[in-house]
Amino acid sequence: MATSLSLSKAISARSTATHHPSTPAHHLPSSLSLSSSSSSLLKPSSFSLKTTQRVAPRATVRASAVESLDKSVTSEDTLVDKSVNTIRFLAIDAVEKANSGHPGLPMGCAPMGHILYDEVMRYNPKNPYWFNRDRFVLSAGHGCMLQYALLHLAGYDSVTVEDLKSFRQWESRTPGHPENFETPGIEVTTGPLGQGIANAVGLALAEKHLAARFNKPDMEIVDHYTYAILGDGCQMEGVSQEACSLAGHWGLGKLIAFYDDNHISIDGSTDIAFTEDVDKRFEALGWHVIWVKNGNTGYDEIRAAIREAKAVKDKPTLIKVTTTIGYGSPNKSNSYSVHGSALGAKEVEATRSNLVWPHEPFHVPEDVKKHWSRHTPEGASLETEWNAKFAEYEKKYTDEAAELKCIITGELPSGWEKALPTYTPESPADATRNLSQQCLNALAPVLPGFLGGSADLASSNMTLLKMFGNFQKDTPEERNLRFGVREHGMGSICNGIALHCPGFIPYCATFFVFTDYMRASIRMAALSQAGVIFVMTHDSIGLGEDGPTHQPIEHLASFRAMPNVFMFRPADGTETAGAYRVAVLNKKTPSILALSRQKLPQLPGTSIEGVEKGGYIISDNSKGNTPDVILMGTGSELEIAAKAADDLRKEGKAVRVVSFVSWELFDAQPDSYKESVLPADVTARVSIEAGTTFGWLKYVGCKGKAIGIDRFGASAPADKIYKELGITKEAVIEAAKSLC
Repeated sequence: MATSLSLSKAISARSTATHHPSTPAHHLPSSLSLSSSSSSLLKPSSFSLKTTQRVAPRATVRASAVESLDKSVTSEDTLVDKSVNTIRFLAIDAVEKANSGHPGLPMGCAPMGHILYDEVMRYNPKNPYWFNRDRFVLSAGHGCMLQYALLHLAGYDSVTVEDLKSFRQWESRTPGHPENFETPGIEVTTGPLGQGIANAVGLALAEKHLAARFNKPDMEIVDHYTYAILGDGCQMEGVSQEACSLAGHWGLGKLIAFYDDNHISIDGSTDIAFTEDVDKRFEALGWHVIWVKNGNTGYDEIRAAIREAKAVKDKPTLIKVTTTIGYGSPNKSNSYSVHGSALGAKEVEATRSNLVWPHEPFHVPEDVKKHWSRHTPEGASLETEWNAKFAEYEKKYTDEAAELKCIITGELPSGWEKALPTYTPESPADATRNLSQQCLNALAPVLPGFLGGSADLASSNMTLLKMFGNFQKDTPEERNLRFGVREHGMGSICNGIALHCPGFIPYCATFFVFTDYMRASIRMAALSQAGVIFVMTHDSIGLGEDGPTHQPIEHLASFRAMPNVFMFRPADGTETAGAYRVAVLNKKTPSILALSRQKLPQLPGTSIEGVEKGGYIISDNSKGNTPDVILMGTGSELEIAAKAADDLRKEGKAVRVVSFVSWELFDAQPDSYKESVLPADVTARVSIEAGTTFGWLKYVGCKGKAIGIDRFGASAPADKIYKELGITKEAVIEAAKSLC
């Protein structure tokens, strides 16, 4: 490594892998081989991953770093400037080629991005999934070319120069916002503003929790930071306030967020709508706040701020970095016109002239390329050291190592599902929210990565893990998360936890109707392939007197319309246990459990195996797959369908009762199975559900009938509401008789 290519004393810190408040520490990923032609999300195939690239000896790295410190500051600053401008122009060129994108943020944030990826963060470019890496989240995801340029320079195989040239194109690994499932090296999917910083809170929570559980006085095995860049838009979104309030309360000292303070949003200067004192707000939230006044060229100010942030152990840090959006553009910088569109050929040339950049598009100067190339051997070396350290840890702390390995790899303990409770028709009737609590408390002891909580409703959602205490600032090893009344932040934080390690299985809870407040985070869980379990109680008009504000009517249909989500509405204990089994097994698909407040009987015919198919027969007195009528129900209304079937059978009817606990799972079954449950020749079909009838047509068919509620609910005792709105056994019988 050429001595002139070291940029700061931070390199020495990386080389020796020390941790000291005055020198930025580093963390990195493991030796996963990534094909430059594959766009799929790659995961480690096993826990122990051997590095294949050659690793520079640590002594050699130290010598090079020390030698480089003797070079003149002028030489160092010149290379920094060149590296920063490389980042700027890779972003400019990609946006220009695509004629689409946001060049302004990468141009303004290039200095802080450079210092983070080149001097501060610990990672292994050849294994983006190494456990003890530092995590980075670009909350202002529209500026994603900043991160793509950084990943490219750092040597990630997922972002080649060809990938940069295909920015925002079909099947590109450089999509218009960062997507973790498309681009290895991207931790979470960002785009909707505020989501990323909330995810970062979840990532930092996960690190603090694991460190408290598994670190030992003689061996610190979990030790990494979470960094984020957020902009004015993120600051305005309410979800960031919710999440950052919790981060301060929890004292997440290894969360360092950079606020790109450029005073520009899409509509123009932020003065038109955003004039609050962000510094004071974050101080009030319990954050340490630092202001870097020159984010354009103040490299040493940025470095000093990071050192100060790392010295603060008991609270997260917000580093406000005042930048110029579109820095270097002579005619468009510091204006909204550089926020969300290409500069245009004329302005690109003017910017090249202004920043003295005489290179063709997508050019990386050889000295910059050579300098950044050291991250490959250094990253491999750091991972190798950590693997050796873990091997020692495993010898001394066998049980703890086994648990941590499950969380890191996502491998479920053998026989875990046997812990789920079982029920028979003789078991007492109970609300499915209570049956859910039994499942939660059965799973937590056998699943090391299982943790979660409620939005100030634990006693009503029934989500408390009785064998654990509360995760708090001074008790981060505990597994009950107290989110307060912050539904949106809760969901986004859990997404971050789920994406920290494959073995984390977070759950979060509120009333089903309040998914209105967290729909964006649930959608991002689905898009990000984050297997969060959303426990939603008070699922229908059955909650009674609280009235229509609390009675979800359209919510089942809306989530059934959302891709990559399992929407469960279990009818009893067996189906509740089955829903949890599916949720735990499907790490890349979030699950929503809509649970009742009122007591429900344990029904004959329900089964865990049936739940796995989504829709299945619970009773049938027909022969040859030709019932006179098929009755379908979910949740609390499956009991109504079963009672209606009993009465119809007394009148000589052949009746099949089908539980539709999960439409998504049923739709995924082969046609032969679906025909065995819903034979095409049987058109007499009736569905009943205490929600909108929207969507039931595809199951009942044009000749069938759907009984539901296509209006808002009412405030009254549950039995009265069911009767008045026609969600009754009598309504089912009448509909069935009209069809057969």
